[in-house]
Formats: sequence, C-alpha cells, structure tokens
Amino acid sequence: MDGTAAVRRRLEAVWRIESAQIVAALARVTGDLGLAEDAAQEAVSAALRQWPAEGIPRSPGAWLMAVARRRAVDAWRRDERLQQKVRLLARDAEDPAGPWGAPGAGADWEPVQDDVLRLVFVACHPVLSREARVALTLRVVAGLTTEEIARLFLVPVATVQQRIVRAKRTLAEARVPFEVPEREEWGPRLGTVLGVVYLLFTEGYAATTGQRWIRRELAEEALRLGRILAGLVPREPEVHALAALMELQASHFPARTAADGAPILLADQDRTRWDRSRIRRGLQCLERADREASRRGRGRGPYALQAAIAAVHAQAESVETTDWPRIVVLYEALCRLAPSPVVELNQAVAVSQTTGPETALRMVDGLREEKALRGSHLLPSVRAELLARCGRVAEAREEFLIAAELARNEREREALLARAEDLEIQPEGA
Repeated sequence: MDGTAAVRRRLEAVWRIESAQIVAALARVTGDLGLAEDAAQEAVSAALRQWPAEGIPRSPGAWLMAVARRRAVDAWRRDERLQQKVRLLARDAEDPAGPWGAPGAGADWEPVQDDVLRLVFVACHPVLSREARVALTLRVVAGLTTEEIARLFLVPVATVQQRIVRAKRTLAEARVPFEVPEREEWGPRLGTVLGVVYLLFTEGYAATTGQRWIRRELAEEALRLGRILAGLVPREPEVHALAALMELQASHFPARTAADGAPILLADQDRTRWDRSRIRRGLQCLERADREASRRGRGRGPYALQAAIAAVHAQAESVETTDWPRIVVLYEALCRLAPSPVVELNQAVAVSQTTGPETALRMVDGLREEKALRGSHLLPSVRAELLARCGRVAEAREEFLIAAELARNEREREALLARAEDLEIQPEGA
C-alpha cells in the first residue's frame, strides 16, 4: 500500500475516534464551536502534510489536539479584540494542570466525556431547527462527513453543508454557552439529543458507507452518552429505554461479521456468541424504563417499543423459536406511535414470519412510492428476500442487484451481490 494512503487511513481512523473529544475540548476553552471545528480540521490538514514525511506520532490524538490548539491561538491572535483571551489560552497551554493538560494532570482538568456531552447539548440547542441539530451533532460529535450525513437522510450534500454552516453561525450569533443546561431547560432538547445518540449508534451498528459494516467506536460512544444521560435524568423512561435498545442491539456485535468482516444477517448468526452481559444490562434498562413509565402513568414510548422488540430477539434461541406474533404486535404499536416507512418495512419482515412472505410482499409493495425510501437499498433488499421465499427467483435476483447498486457500504454491497449470485445458480422455483 502507498505510504500516503496508509497514513490517510490511519488518520481517518484516529479522527473517527478522537474528533468529538478534540472539538469538544476546543469548544469548551474557546467558547466558539465554529472556531473549534475549523482548528481541528486545520490540524487534520497539517497531519496529511506532515505524517507521510515525518511518520505517525506515538499519540496521534494528542498531536492533533496540540496542533488544533495552536491553530485556535493563531486565529485569536488575528483578532485584536481578543488579545486577553490569547494571553489566557497561551498561559493555559503552558500549564500542564490547565485545560489543555493531560487527564489527571491537575485539579482543573475536566473529563473529556463531560466535554462531549456538553457538545451534544450545544449542537441540540433549541435555537436551531431540528434538521440543523441532527446534522451538526452528527458532524461534530460523530465525525461523519457531510456526504455520509446526506446519504443517511437521503438529501443532497449541499443541503447538509448549508445546514451545518447556518447552525454554527446561529450558535455564534446567539452566544450559546458551552455547557449542559439546567435541568428545567432540558425539555426542548432531550428528544433531539436521544434521537441523535441513536443515529450515532445506528451508524456504528450498520455503517452507511465505507469498508466496514460495523463501526464499533461510534456505537460504543453512543452507548457511553446514553449511560451518562440515564444517570443525569434517572426518572425519564425513554432515556433508559434507549440505553436498553442500544445494549440489546450491541449484544449481536460478536456474531454480526465473519472473520473477514463480511456481514452475517440475523438468521445466520451464531447466537451462542451474543454478548449475554449486554443482554442482561439491556433487559434491566428496559425494566427500569417500564417502571419509570408506570410511575408517571405512561405507556411505552418509541424507544421502549423498539427495545421490547430487541428483547424478544435477544431471548429467542433461534429464528424459528422467536415469538414473531409478539413482535408484530409491538411493531403495530410502534407504527401508531411513531409511524415511518422504515418501521413499516421492518413490520413487514415480522409479518412474513407469521402469515407468510406473500402478505409481507404486498405490504412492501405498498411502500414503493414512499419518498423516504427512494434511493435507499433497504426496500429492494427486503423485497428481494421476500420474492426469493415466494419462489420468484428471477425477480428476487434483479431486486438484489438493484439493492447492491444503491448500497453505499462496500461490505453490504458485496453481501447483496453474493445473494444475487446464489440465486442465479439455482433453478427457478428452487
């Protein structure tokens, strides 16, 4: 592999893991999210220039932080009105116990994870539109590119770029403080925060792009944020429900990919490899969510219903012994509470296990004109599986090929093409 290409891959991996912490730490000290991300991006550009010639540093994340800090100082020096901040930041940079020092180096150090949580709440400030909150959080917290975010929401890249630029400008003009708000102010933000945390998890659970089907570092970051939120608002049922959902889904990680990284679908997974400790934690979180909901006189919310579905899967020994009628009922409730074409698509998969693929295929065909599914590989891939089970092999193979063409994740594309090839070598009606 070319040296520059290898460095770029390593840098991308480091950025995926470290970007939220770097941007969060910069934003806490500078008080300017736009400046923080610009400085971090300049550090990445510097790494691309220097690492191929000088080698990758022993601690790449610390190198990026140091360079980003210097870029922030330089930006402030260019602004004569902020000379006092320059002196303060420069002094802190030289003080190992200051905010730029190593964790544990001094009493003034604040844990990075608190910075990341602050970053999530700033990005989800009610001064922003919901679309802007989601896009900004996925950009600065998850480290997703604008192209990845655009594909995640099936919107043009330019639309995502505009949302992020406007969001940062709005936060700066509103002088939004870099802090976790008082609890009475959480209401307008908590729903969006939970939504973004789960989007972060789902991108880790099944990556929309790239060479890996699973990006565990993203999923683990989402789980960490979910646990922090559960500790901050222990009486909020949906916070515990989201933690339950993520724990239960993450329990599949050991069985979701083959040794070469190829995807393994639910029906083919070795369930003895599922992480039982995660399943226990997930079930405990779901019990806590139900208990808090009952105390408040509420029914299950959307995350609790999804967690309940995941719990049925987690407790089944096989696909055949899964309580599919129970899953269908839970999906029906979810469709009423939080309707979406993706939920209906998943419901159709469950229906196929109870009343057969023909009924499910009619449900899926009814979704073919849904705008939210256009350009997505999800509908043709589900339709292909149902057609194959109906014995309509030629049509199934065509749908698999369409799904593969639409898939942006290389591993998923390979799996879909393999399914099409498997069908091609079988006689019609096999």
